[in-house]
Amino acid sequence: MELRPLVDGDLGDVLALNQSEVPNVGPLTSDGLVALVARCDLALVASDEDGIAGMLLALAPGTDYGSPNYRFFEQRGTDHLYVDRVAVAARARRRGLASALYDQVERHARASGRAEVTCEVNVQPPNDASLRFHAARGFVEVGQQQVGDHRVSLLAKPLR
Repeated sequence: MELRPLVDGDLGDVLALNQSEVPNVGPLTSDGLVALVARCDLALVASDEDGIAGMLLALAPGTDYGSPNYRFFEQRGTDHLYVDRVAVAARARRRGLASALYDQVERHARASGRAEVTCEVNVQPPNDASLRFHAARGFVEVGQQQVGDHRVSLLAKPLR
């Protein structure tokens, strides 16, 4: 498994992975993905012999990004690195890939002097596996909100 920065040539595979994971992640168009990646402080992919096996997109504070979940964390006023989306292909699950992606996010956030890593996870429709994963990594719920037809748990992991 190779973990590396996302490059333009990965966009088609990343979009396909993203769409395969809806509703656990929000849907995207090709143009939407390009615009999101351009805003990212950290954009990672994991690849194996079969291609892109996982991806993670994270944004720093102060980014021009309209997500209500991102805005929730911005309004809290903490210096955070926001994980907008993470997805692992079904074929690559249970191999430590999500942990490797989050290890890199936490290293990047610490190196950037961030106080915490933040994200949201669906509670309606439920994404119990992701809630367990984040709890095991030390994320705690700091709020919930309704976004369209989804209810999300807003999570933060202090780094200091």
